[in-house]
Amino acid sequence: MHPIHQCDEDYLPSMSASSPPIATQIAPTEDGLVVENLRVDYDNLTAVNGVSFHVPPGSLFGLVGPNGAGKTSIIRVLATLLQPTYGKVKAFGMDVLDDPWSVHPVLGYMPDLAPVIGNLKVFEFLEHFATSHGLYGAERKDRVQECLDHVGMASQRSVYCKTLSRGMMQRVVLAKTLLHQPKLLLLDEPASGMDPLARIDLRDTLLALARKGCVVILSSHILADLADMCTGVAIMHLGTLRYVGPLDGFIEEPGKPRAQRTVEIQTTPDTVEKATAWLEKSPLIASWAPMAQGKFAASFDGDDAEQATILRQLIETGGVQVLGFRRKSATLEDMLKTVTRS
Repeated sequence: MHPIHQCDEDYLPSMSASSPPIATQIAPTEDGLVVENLRVDYDNLTAVNGVSFHVPPGSLFGLVGPNGAGKTSIIRVLATLLQPTYGKVKAFGMDVLDDPWSVHPVLGYMPDLAPVIGNLKVFEFLEHFATSHGLYGAERKDRVQECLDHVGMASQRSVYCKTLSRGMMQRVVLAKTLLHQPKLLLLDEPASGMDPLARIDLRDTLLALARKGCVVILSSHILADLADMCTGVAIMHLGTLRYVGPLDGFIEEPGKPRAQRTVEIQTTPDTVEKATAWLEKSPLIASWAPMAQGKFAASFDGDDAEQATILRQLIETGGVQVLGFRRKSATLEDMLKTVTRS
């Protein structure tokens, strides 16, 4: 593994590395990916501080956070490209930090803006890397074709790489990453430059890999895509882990950051003005907006009890006839906003 030389993100001021912070406890497992108490320092700056999570096989797991949160540093550690200050990382029972060569056969890493060899045709580029994975002859040809089919680039197999669009290059690099059938996939901004249809194809490909038992780690700024694909997320901010778990567990988990809740309210036409007046002056409501005739979206900070209070006061104090009242789930964008302001 390579020593730490430089950083390309914004990081926290360094804290003493002599006493590691208490990490989240993780049940021992030989399966999937286990990261425990990970810390990465660049000279006097701390990029990642005390991060722990477990991703079981068959998972699509999103790393989320603003620039400088530490996502890229974590991916580089997982890819055996960066030695952390301390911590433990195991992939399918193999020690990523102490024995990186044992992990390489099951590891597929796709960095952001990965280069391609422009003067080679697409199939030549893939065959070049297939050979490095010990694939030859008919086996190599078949595997290259299979990967091209996976990423929807079979019709461009004889096109020169230098003529491809950014999105098509991303597809080719993904095909290269899949050549040796890795069990752990690390994808940094894989949808960058892809059009909407290509992103749908990417989602379908990654979901199919997860169904085969792979662990897929995604870092992306396209939050809607992550929300559609991921079975779990880790939300990073300033080098620390602010939430880890399923999307629908963000609001409910005690002691964790909580996004604002939003409820959709449907009233009778003759009580719209009363509803508007109550929403405008109620101290329980953080913000609200009309959605359609007699329908409103109202956000608040609170739990189930607070939600019940809003409904009761809306009816009893506001005099509103309520036809519908339902909670709207927090989006990944809501979650990110919550942890970055907490």
